[in-house]
Amino acid sequence: MDDVFRALADASRRQLLDSLNARDGQTLRELCAGLEMARQSVSKHLAVLEAANLITTVWRGREKVHYLNAEPINAIADRWIGRYDRARLHALADLKRALEEEPMSSTEFVYTTYIKTSPEKLWQALTDPGFTSRYWETVFETDWQKGSTMTWVYRGLRIEDPAQVVLESQPYRRLSYTWHTFTPEFAEMVGMSAEMAAEERSRVTFELEPLGDVVKLTVVHDGFQPGSAVLEGVNGGWPELLSNLKTLLETGELLAVR
Repeated sequence: MDDVFRALADASRRQLLDSLNARDGQTLRELCAGLEMARQSVSKHLAVLEAANLITTVWRGREKVHYLNAEPINAIADRWIGRYDRARLHALADLKRALEEEPMSSTEFVYTTYIKTSPEKLWQALTDPGFTSRYWETVFETDWQKGSTMTWVYRGLRIEDPAQVVLESQPYRRLSYTWHTFTPEFAEMVGMSAEMAAEERSRVTFELEPLGDVVKLTVVHDGFQPGSAVLEGVNGGWPELLSNLKTLLETGELLAVR
């Protein structure tokens, strides 16, 4: 947590976070264009923010794209915020509120968390029905080979479609698959509008990077159109699901329902 507070203590770094909150998914060039800072200074500030896990990055061809990562802010606000002075409390509260209430103009969701586990155990948690049924209420019926179809079983509802496929499968490193079909039965179960159910299919990618006794997990959910209502929904759903996954792997229990 010390790295997060040190990163937030600098006004220039908070300005960079504000810029990403206004428009998530920017390159270094784009960030420099919107700020009165030298490219080298912006690069140094971004390195500090990335080290504190306040931003996460994804390579798109030759360019690195930067995304605001809400996980450390939510963790501080939930567990530690009361222990710090009033100025820090207000700064964190304002930023947390901005992350939760202001929709970020992007066409993808990117989230990074660090889990004290092994790549093998995390891979199992992402693929094994015994794990996914606990923190996701979902079971996947597939052999997890590239190109294989997937049947989703969510709360007992079977969702089958030939377009539900595994896109990439590199055990303990990278997993990607298409998102499930929004069948009429699913839409009715979750109260999904007809407009949301008609949106184009998206995809999700999990990247696992071992770092000592922890694994850096980056989740990229993309393929959305601008203004996607489904994207707005997953922006709220993924953080809770991933927090449950992290808690389950680290403690053997799930988060208490609030």
